[in-house]
Amino acid sequence: MVLKLMEFYLNNKILGIVVFLFLTLFSCKNKDKAIEEPTKKIVEYDMYQPSEMAGFMNAMYAYNQQLKAQIVAGETPARLPLDLLKLHSAEMTDGKSRTENWQSFVNVFIESQEAIVDTLSNIELKERYNAAINNCLNCHKTECTGPIPKIKKLLIQ
Repeated sequence: MVLKLMEFYLNNKILGIVVFLFLTLFSCKNKDKAIEEPTKKIVEYDMYQPSEMAGFMNAMYAYNQQLKAQIVAGETPARLPLDLLKLHSAEMTDGKSRTENWQSFVNVFIESQEAIVDTLSNIELKERYNAAINNCLNCHKTECTGPIPKIKKLLIQ
């Protein structure tokens, strides 16, 4: 009987090929499947890069903090270390531009900052300093309102 079965399968080539393929496909399973590790997403952060103008404004803020401390301590500032003319040429923050209003405030601000270190002035030092800070506030009320609370802290009471 076994011989007849074998003879049947050998004579029937199509059936033999199908059986051979069936045995080949299902008997040789690859048990070493590659383990897929989850891909890690690389998060890239855009670091805030302040514009040249924003950097200069921060420098002016720090300078005015020092001035305030000197004035409160009874010292008289003798020089102006910042090049205030950079206000006319520093690269503005994206979306901002130099308007006529801004230009007029800048010129008044430069004069008021220079007045602080003017040792020949008859106006009290605290008053000159507060006038310069008020010029900052007046400009920021129309141009860039964000730093107003911070600027108000510079005023000498």
